Order: sequence, then C-alpha cells, then structure tokens
Amino acid sequence: MKTIPTPKPRFRLGRRKALTGMAYAAIPLAGFLLFFAVPFVISIVRSFQSGLTQQFTGLENYISVANSESFRLAAANTFHFIVMGVPSIILFSLLLALALDQKIIGHSFFRTIFLTPYVIPVASTVMVFQIVFEQSGILNSLCFQQLPVNFLHSDNAFYILLLLYVWKNFGYNMILFLTGLSQIPNEYREAARVDGAGPVRIFRSITLPLLGPTFFFVFVISIVNSFKVFREAYALGGAYPHSSIYMLQHFMNNNFQNLNYQRLSTASIYVFLVIALVVLALFLHRHRKGSVQL
Repeated sequence: MKTIPTPKPRFRLGRRKALTGMAYAAIPLAGFLLFFAVPFVISIVRSFQSGLTQQFTGLENYISVANSESFRLAAANTFHFIVMGVPSIILFSLLLALALDQKIIGHSFFRTIFLTPYVIPVASTVMVFQIVFEQSGILNSLCFQQLPVNFLHSDNAFYILLLLYVWKNFGYNMILFLTGLSQIPNEYREAARVDGAGPVRIFRSITLPLLGPTFFFVFVISIVNSFKVFREAYALGGAYPHSSIYMLQHFMNNNFQNLNYQRLSTASIYVFLVIALVVLALFLHRHRKGSVQL
C-alpha cells in the first residue's frame, strides 16, 4: 500500500522564500549601509561638532556656512543653473521626441545619434568643448579676432556649461519621452481627429495630460543630473573656475581638500535637504493632481 507524502506546510515554503530573498538582498543592502547610510549618519554627526575638539556646537556650523560668501555664490549659481537648465533640456528633449514619434525616415538612426552624447565619457566631451571654446580654440580662429577671448574664463562659461549639460543629457530624456508617447493609445488621437481636433488641440488635451507621469520622472532626473554637473564644471575650469560656474560641489570639494570636514558635512546636509524638499513637493503636487488613467 503506497503512502501519500504529506505536503510541506506553507509557512515553511514562505520562510524558505523569505530567507532566499534576504540572501540575494544581503550584498546590495550591505553596500548601501557601508557606502551611503553610515557615511550619511557620520556627516550629520560631524555637522554638529567642532573641527579640533569635536565637541557639540549646535547650529554653529550651519550658521557659519550660511554666512559664507563662497557658499552663497555656489548656491546662487547652482539655483540659476537648475532654473535655466532643467526647463531647457525638458523642452528640447520633448520636441525631438515628438519629431521622432512621427516615424520620419531614418528615425531609428537619428534616435541612436541623439543618444550617443549620453554614453560618451565626460572627459572626451569636455575635451571637445575645450578645443572649441578655449582661448586658442576653433571659435576664436573662426572669428579672426585680434584679441582672442577665453570663453571658459569669462561670463560665457555659464552658458557653455549649460550647453554641455543639455547636449550631454538630452538623449536620455528624449528616450524617456518616446517611451511615454508609445504608451498613449493611438485610438485617442484618431477619435479626436474625427471630432475635428487639430494637432495643437490633440497635443494640449491628449498628449500632454497622458505624458504627466513621464514629465514627472524626467523632471526629477533632470534636477538630479543638474546637481551632478560638477564633473563637467571641474573639467572645464578646475577647482577654482570662473565665478559664474562655481557650484556647490566646488565648495564641498575644496573643503574636502582642506580637510574641513565639518563645513563639508554641513554643506552636504544643506544640499540633501534642498533636494529632498524639492522631490517631496513634486510628489505631493503629483499626488494632489492625481494620475491620468488610460
């Protein structure tokens, strides 16, 4: 007489799955704790300590950094860059995505070409801009000026950095917009055309509302990338560039080199709070408006 094997209790299977999942997640979690969480806690602690005795100083470091002229300059330049750079790259990426969404001849080729700057190393990109805009560069040679202009060490440096940021990152945003456009059912546009709606009305009443989630993601990514423009700014102008492209990361990097970890930690907390508040405001605004259901 055969014996029917008793099935294993479900809680044992669930426990085994949980242990397997924890084993897979152990290494990423350990890396997050080691390289992100623990240094962040240390930065918070250091921002309330003095430099030599490491005694508790309250908000003294925060007041000192806020009153620093170099920090104010870096914060103003970073804010100016975000205000000008984020809308510019979103608008440019959206226009290109709309053009490529029309299935023009060679749209796959153009999509690859537009995405190429995003995968090119930063050093190579900056080298091209230096060749064009430095004092002995191509632009001064074409202008035939008797007194060549060093564009990278003048007020033009801000707009050169802005151009570099847009040129470097617009391809990624364009792909995101193309993905969002592909998710919009074509039946909606066809129904609108039958009702007599023109291209502008279709774009305003159908395309834009349904691209809301994509706009939100692109906006957040663009803000994050604008804070990472320090790589390009440092490569263009060094540790002490022209005052128009002296960013918050310059301030923190210079304090790191000077071993002033208290000011570095305080500035990093300021940047974290600003980014967290901006993202939180965007999430609350998105939650209040709701998402469009297809």
